[in-house]
Amino acid sequence: MTAVFAGLKVSAFLAWKTIERGNTGTLALTIMIIALIFVNLIFLPSIISGVVETFNTQSIDFDLGNIVVEPREGSQYIGGVTGLQKKIERVPGIIGTSPRIAVGVTLFYRGSNTASTLYGITPEDERSTTRIADFMTEGEFLANGDTDAIVMGAILAGREGEEGGGLPSLEGVMVGDSVEVAYPNDETRTYRVKGIFETQSFGVDTAAFVTGDEASEVLGLHDQASVILVKTEVDGREEDYKRELLSYGIQEEVWTFREKTGGVLDQAIQSFNIINTISTLVSLIIAVVVVFIVIFINTVNRRRQIGILKAIGIDQQIIINSYVLQVLFITAVGALAGIVLAAGMTAYLTAYPLVFPGGPVYPVVETSAVLRSIASLFAVSVLAGYIPAWQIAREDILSAIRG
Repeated sequence: MTAVFAGLKVSAFLAWKTIERGNTGTLALTIMIIALIFVNLIFLPSIISGVVETFNTQSIDFDLGNIVVEPREGSQYIGGVTGLQKKIERVPGIIGTSPRIAVGVTLFYRGSNTASTLYGITPEDERSTTRIADFMTEGEFLANGDTDAIVMGAILAGREGEEGGGLPSLEGVMVGDSVEVAYPNDETRTYRVKGIFETQSFGVDTAAFVTGDEASEVLGLHDQASVILVKTEVDGREEDYKRELLSYGIQEEVWTFREKTGGVLDQAIQSFNIINTISTLVSLIIAVVVVFIVIFINTVNRRRQIGILKAIGIDQQIIINSYVLQVLFITAVGALAGIVLAAGMTAYLTAYPLVFPGGPVYPVVETSAVLRSIASLFAVSVLAGYIPAWQIAREDILSAIRG
């Protein structure tokens, strides 16, 4: 054990002297390359995690809640909504329910018209279940009893003189304006725009809302809804709450928000993961090539010195270990520099997030991803540094001294 420790001390001494006498520019460039490779290894996974986080948050906060209750197979609407709400809200951990009547309509405004989805809601229930009311940019959200009012998303309201680019847009609706809504049963109503919201979720910002009483009256419904959104006390336990709801005798179809959106999200994650795998492999190959070249040139330039060390009795393994320690030092400093760079990028993208179709995406750097990146970087770097050091160190003494 003492001999091993002494050998490592000699290896460390030789490694430090080699670094100290080496080319500072080459050392700095190598460390910077390692740092950039490290950033690349954790950047894309952090964006993927951010996309998933944004998608889940948008789904829960604006679109679906944690759980969605839908009509039984073969039915268009859920009946007995009031009683069903009370039954759902008796389940421990359920903190809000919001029945919605969903209907496709055509909206008319000053010569413009567009097709969109109109939701009939109970405003107080919607406030307890989603956060749309917190994202009003103009005017106010609906209140119970608003039978002549409508609120709509910023994309649907649009901007004057700007087309929607393929998305539903009325090209400049303002709070206080009147819009005409044509229902599928040939009923037409005129509503005053009470408010405009912007959630940055495309599916929500292209929709409009009236009160459930108004929608029910127009469509001839009584205590019915297309869906009931359910808000739970704790995110991430939707499957548990779903089982609990079913155990309470809920006969309607019950889905978690992930089940409702899983196909779209899974496809996106799968595509991202393919790109991430390719990016990771390319980064690690670059790390191998860079470290191999640096150590190879280093050992070739010091063949005579290596030969002299062997001639005075320095063990071959001690010489190899000295180069491995050089690699560990370079990789460690590079990883630390990479962590600093990654922290800076994360701070910047948190302040100025990337904007995806589902909303702003903030990087989510997971500790496991950082540790995997560090481990991968050290593994390939040590391997790349060991091979040229081993090749040179195993030469016979005379060949090495002659160079």
